[in-house]
Amino acid sequence: MSRVYVGRLAGVTVFDPNGDQVGRVRDAVARLAASGRSPQVVGLITELPMRRRIFVPMGRVTSIASDAIILSTGTLSLRRFEKRSNELLVMDEILERPVIISADRRDATVVDVAMELDRVGGWSITRVAVREPAGRLGRRGQLHQLEWGEVSGLAATPDEPESTASVLAALQNMRPADMANVLQDLPERRRVEVATALDDERLADVLEELPEHDQVEIIAALAPDRAADVLEEMDPDDAADLLAELPQPEREVLLDLMEPEDASSVRQLLSYQPGTAGSVMTSEPIILTPDATVAEALARIRTPQLSPAVAAGVFVARAPMATPTGRYLGVVHFQRLLREPPSALLGGVLDNDLEPLRPETPLAEITRRMATYNLVSMPVVDANDRLVGAVTVDDVLDHLLPRDWRERDHVALGFGRPRD
Repeated sequence: MSRVYVGRLAGVTVFDPNGDQVGRVRDAVARLAASGRSPQVVGLITELPMRRRIFVPMGRVTSIASDAIILSTGTLSLRRFEKRSNELLVMDEILERPVIISADRRDATVVDVAMELDRVGGWSITRVAVREPAGRLGRRGQLHQLEWGEVSGLAATPDEPESTASVLAALQNMRPADMANVLQDLPERRRVEVATALDDERLADVLEELPEHDQVEIIAALAPDRAADVLEEMDPDDAADLLAELPQPEREVLLDLMEPEDASSVRQLLSYQPGTAGSVMTSEPIILTPDATVAEALARIRTPQLSPAVAAGVFVARAPMATPTGRYLGVVHFQRLLREPPSALLGGVLDNDLEPLRPETPLAEITRRMATYNLVSMPVVDANDRLVGAVTVDDVLDHLLPRDWRERDHVALGFGRPRD
């Protein structure tokens, strides 16, 4: 095609020369030109299967059809796309944008834009489809096909603020891991701006899903008092991992600002050697006394805030219930809870056949034992048989994967140079 309406490319599958699917189109990137000339479309934002969005230069596109875009190569740069100051995202920033028809100053809304192939093989936005507001009796407004220069208000002025509220609205119903992906797609300034606008609990959830350098970037942008509040909302093991990335003076300032009980748990986790059970465990598993009932245990594991791995088992110990507890007695897995009468006491149904982990148990040994016995969590006890925490399968995976695994750069598309 020599003329393509960009809005119709949303969701179109992108294929490499061998016919293998690369991803799907999520937007087009246009570079603003001087003196009101038509912007040049320099590439497509393509979303890979793992929800990572990358930049595909238009020079790599060999054909565009209504149901497929074919590339000339399967070797692409997998750097996460970051918008530059002189660029527009066509679908996100131009479509549905209120504009003015220059000839008679009538209000309109952009419906779509067309890009055309020029003589030297480049793509430029040449036509803009706009619709006037609805008329009387709800009739649809008139549709106009205009040249780029015949419409004003298409590009934001340099000092026009971008809407944080619109990004927050889009994040509202997302899982924390998906919110983290969206934040990573934003330029640094916008990422920090949006993250700091989240409430403490949501921000804590998102920080737990971000790479370490993004966590540090966002925490450093917060006032110390607020940073301490957010750390209190995080799981102690995740808060400890984040604080371990900070310089010692900054770490101590934040720990001093945290509530003493929360800070104590985090300090204890920071004291363990890296790569051991103590360094990867959570200090807040579900803990009940032996005289608690199955019904009480089931009520605890139903708590929505608990991760599936933490909710997979209830650890039984003598009082006190906060870690370090009294003497550890055993664990009741949730499947056992489902099989027992609600009135049964946990002390009569617990499993204590497997030896608990010690804080100094190395990660390789933890992995071997969890795999051998098909476990999703294991207790950690100290030299006095007091429960100090639990290692869950997600804790193990977080520490077995490369430190930059959340960046997800290493996929089977090859590695290309950053875009010019």
